[in-house]
Amino acid sequence: MQHERCSFLGNVTLGSSISLAELRELYHVVVLAYGAESDRDLGIPGEGLSEIHSAREFVWWYNGHPDYNNLSPDLKSTDTAIILGQGNVALDCARILLRSTIELATTDIASHALAALNQSSIRKVYIVGRRGPVQAACTAKELREVLGIKDLCIHIKEVDLLKSSEDEEVLKNNRIQRRVYELLSKAVTSGRSHPSSGQRELHFVFFRQPTWFFDSGTGHVAGVHFEKTVLRGVGPGKRVAVGTGQFEDLDCGMVLKSIGYKSVPVDGLPLDHQKGVVANVGGRVLTDALGDQSFLEKGLYVCGWLKRGPTGIIATNLYCAEETVASISQDLEQGMLAAVTSLPKPGREGLLQLLDDRNVRVVPFSGWEKIDSEERRLGSLRNKPREKLTTWEDLLKVASE
Repeated sequence: MQHERCSFLGNVTLGSSISLAELRELYHVVVLAYGAESDRDLGIPGEGLSEIHSAREFVWWYNGHPDYNNLSPDLKSTDTAIILGQGNVALDCARILLRSTIELATTDIASHALAALNQSSIRKVYIVGRRGPVQAACTAKELREVLGIKDLCIHIKEVDLLKSSEDEEVLKNNRIQRRVYELLSKAVTSGRSHPSSGQRELHFVFFRQPTWFFDSGTGHVAGVHFEKTVLRGVGPGKRVAVGTGQFEDLDCGMVLKSIGYKSVPVDGLPLDHQKGVVANVGGRVLTDALGDQSFLEKGLYVCGWLKRGPTGIIATNLYCAEETVASISQDLEQGMLAAVTSLPKPGREGLLQLLDDRNVRVVPFSGWEKIDSEERRLGSLRNKPREKLTTWEDLLKVASE
């Protein structure tokens, strides 16, 4: 960020501060890497009941995102929470709900979240997935952190750990899945199955899909109706969870949906709404979502979750970005971006002028550094890595000082 050829322009929103079409007029190459910051819906009855939140909202709340500092999940009225999904975000939510607030107080968790968790009555968390432990979407590192929470009683049914021949094949060829399965198996044999008085509990529930949410009678979620599932092959090496017609209920007072993200559409970007990604070849954006490679949007590229969907970790995104950069380099070499040499574009100066004309309050990298410095200073007063500023007003005020 200190490099003279690199600029950071914060507090600028694509779609409102500036359109994609305008950006493309200003630059020869535009790379979109804004990820997936909306949520998938289950589309089942009762999804609109109170205290059913997306995991993303919950994570943004405890991390101090200014748009969600007023989420105020009700942690006092129930002792049980259900998390739908078994990826890393689901495990993060479970960790926050079950970990001691004495330990959380030394992290950079937002103060409003810490205060609410201090008053929490939640003692039991269910992490529920449609498939089995072999298909769990988390990584070993995240799972190890949750399983390592002090004084936590772990529940996993031994029958759920039984492996089919297809499962054996998956574990043989996938080191990450194998490690996750080993950790879950070890938790069954080494963990206590009966909690002591007041001890917190974490239940891993496999082969269940939600069919509807129960209403307490006051518009508040009171439980989830689940259908038991089995894995069925639908192609070479691919199995999906299908319902068995057997059902069971779990009571709870809060639900967090961690069932995946989807990208937000922007005018001028051909988004495949079903897959939640931009149609592309090697990061090159295609004119329509049908994937016809003869129609390339010259000079427009994507990388990350916007390019391939909300899966993978940092390393996955590194390879993904390298592929997109290779495509840009190749297009330059092959003259597909001919306008680069023949027609200069306004670039940074033009962008800053346009934003200035619209009275958009741009936060430069020096402003971000001021925010970072102030948060660290406030955190040091409380023996925390940082104390997050959780309102746009405070963030902009510090950035402009």
